[in-house]
Amino acid sequence: MWSLVITLVVAAGLVGVVLWQHSYAMDGQRVSIRHGGHTLNGVLATPKDGRERHGLVVYVHGDGPVDATHDDGYKPLWEANAKAGYASLSWDKPGVAGAPGNWLDQSMDDRADETAAAVAWARARPDIDGDRIGLWGASQAGWVLPKVAAKTHVSFVVAVSPAINWLRQGRYNLLAELRADGASADRIRAAIAKSDTTRRLLERHATFEEYLKTTGGDADGMTAGRWGFISENYTADATRDLRALRDVPVLLALAGHDVNVDTAETERVYREVLAAGGALTAKRYPDATHSFLRRSVEQSDVKTTLTALFSPRSLFADGFLDDQRQFLEALDRGVNAPL
Repeated sequence: MWSLVITLVVAAGLVGVVLWQHSYAMDGQRVSIRHGGHTLNGVLATPKDGRERHGLVVYVHGDGPVDATHDDGYKPLWEANAKAGYASLSWDKPGVAGAPGNWLDQSMDDRADETAAAVAWARARPDIDGDRIGLWGASQAGWVLPKVAAKTHVSFVVAVSPAINWLRQGRYNLLAELRADGASADRIRAAIAKSDTTRRLLERHATFEEYLKTTGGDADGMTAGRWGFISENYTADATRDLRALRDVPVLLALAGHDVNVDTAETERVYREVLAAGGALTAKRYPDATHSFLRRSVEQSDVKTTLTALFSPRSLFADGFLDDQRQFLEALDRGVNAPL
């Protein structure tokens, strides 16, 4: 009996810890945003500070079928924003979590139009300060953020592991993963040859069926929808579009263990295009992976699961959450380079 009692007490304690760790200092509500004849299913998270109006961070997802909360992964970031007095807005990608449409049918311009519509929706709300609306975007969002800034005024941008050039990023990612896997020289040559073949198919606007025929039926995870998405977007390059962010305060977060994005190229291009305006802050996180989790956590599925359950804020690289909070606080003090 005593063993059962102790077991129940321990279990109740663990449940309590999980519930406490997943209680965030903010309020959340489901919202609907009309755009292009359909509805964006969103979440608006607001600070619990009693103020009638707040600044806003609008979230632009990276690649993949992402829902509004990124499976709750955004919530620690939203809490950091709330501590700085900022609300957060995000929405399900088309076709995700019951949302209409299909995110694979979108170009980067489509995504920018969608985000600009969300900004306009937020600016019309009485509880949002329209002069303090900015963007947060990761990875693929690197091609979207500057396009949004060219369409509508934004007060700031937080760019997390943003990509610059689609094709160069793809080649960097391919080689980085092969090296991490200890691939032989022959395997690397074969992978490069296959990648070059795919590029040539894209350049001549080949169909998915042609892709399958050329690769001998080896789809290697490629689907017709994904092929269409890549065909639409493979020429993306953020270099010229970044000029729209000149004089906009930008926090550029770069991961030290990023096998998806060449962060050296990203930092170089951002500095070349934006540094002259004095509004760029580049911050490197040596222990971060591309997803900005701590490398020691991401390397273990067990660690990732346990940390997500019992200490979700600890998933992220050291300083990542605090730096974003301080960046927002510094903006309200009128500081351009807060870190």
